[in-house]
Amino acid sequence: MSRLRLASAATALLLLASCVSPHSGSMTSEAGPPPPVHPAPPAASPSYANALQAGVRRGPDVASLPIDPARAGAALDAFRTSCASLTRRNDTSGLTHAVDWQPACAAAASAPDDQAVPFFRRWFETAQVGEGHLYATGYFEPEIQGSQAPSLGYDVPIYGVPDDMVTADLGQFAPDLKGRTIRGQLRNGKLVPYPDRSQIEGGAIQGHAPVIGYTPDKIGFFFLQIQGSGRLRQPDGSVIRIGYAGQNGQAYTGIGKAMIAQGLLAPGQGSMQGIVGWLKAHPDQAQAVMDQNRSFVFFKLLNGPPLGALGVPVAAHVSVAADPAFTPLGAPVWLSADRTDAAGLWVAQDTGGAIKGANRFDTFWGAGEDAARIAGGMSARGLAYLLLPVGTIERLGNGGQTARY
Repeated sequence: MSRLRLASAATALLLLASCVSPHSGSMTSEAGPPPPVHPAPPAASPSYANALQAGVRRGPDVASLPIDPARAGAALDAFRTSCASLTRRNDTSGLTHAVDWQPACAAAASAPDDQAVPFFRRWFETAQVGEGHLYATGYFEPEIQGSQAPSLGYDVPIYGVPDDMVTADLGQFAPDLKGRTIRGQLRNGKLVPYPDRSQIEGGAIQGHAPVIGYTPDKIGFFFLQIQGSGRLRQPDGSVIRIGYAGQNGQAYTGIGKAMIAQGLLAPGQGSMQGIVGWLKAHPDQAQAVMDQNRSFVFFKLLNGPPLGALGVPVAAHVSVAADPAFTPLGAPVWLSADRTDAAGLWVAQDTGGAIKGANRFDTFWGAGEDAARIAGGMSARGLAYLLLPVGTIERLGNGGQTARY
């Protein structure tokens, strides 16, 4: 959300970062019942730069999809809020142009929510990217103990963006690197990697980054970083919200996969609940395990609802995080999933550090214990279809099939 989702809510096996990239939940509560056993994520697919390279083919008619009217109304509202970005944003998937979205967005402005199903049938067609194999996880907006002022026991700083971190757009130096950025710091005239998690927590950026709050919950804060935004419950009971402001440029590593490989968790026990339970039960080893994820997130104070990567509010049960190289941000998507709670119409409004590749989505579940439970156990498979403006697939050529597999 607002990058609430750096990954993306740790949820299925191996990724530990599920999305909407947001989580709220009771990350400070006990581990609870044994974690669910998740199937392994699908095998890695061939590497493509974007959806156009992966290949696109026409999917089923929108009229054939069993769209729930209430769900469609919520999706229409989410799509409507995304239109300001859709109609001006560069689509890195290669599938659409900003102008393609203008007719549907103009119609959405006046379409009543109770006519949402006809709206989607009129203005959209479905597209399958690559083989269409869906893998969906979940994220939520977590809540941990925190305080804007330092106090006894609140000794874990929550940093804002450092003043010595440099972001470089590699596309300015080489056309084939367009869209790629790196982050680092200058030392003796050279750009070097920015400090990693263990170095930052060891004090490497003290004096270079504002501290916007403190927490006594190092494990909870670790997971809040994965989600990308969350809530701080202050000692007086008041709540402040923080959201993603930046990241140190180090690669994200899902510690669930590493813990399984190291024999700390059994196969199938890499859910968020399982990982949290292990870390709390092994405080002497927890820091070393968390340090394996070298990525570190910086935050800012937020007002209002959680925001996704488009800068618009994300909605529980409606918004998903996606890889913008394969899904136009703001586009509706249809998930034909083996879990009924993941199946249906969603709108791609966020991104996540662990949400990469075609047909990879992170479903957002809001805040609270139920959201944490659903997101932490979400692991769904099936088929995914993008809903694109009518005429898009024909424009892409080959009679509506540009598949490369």
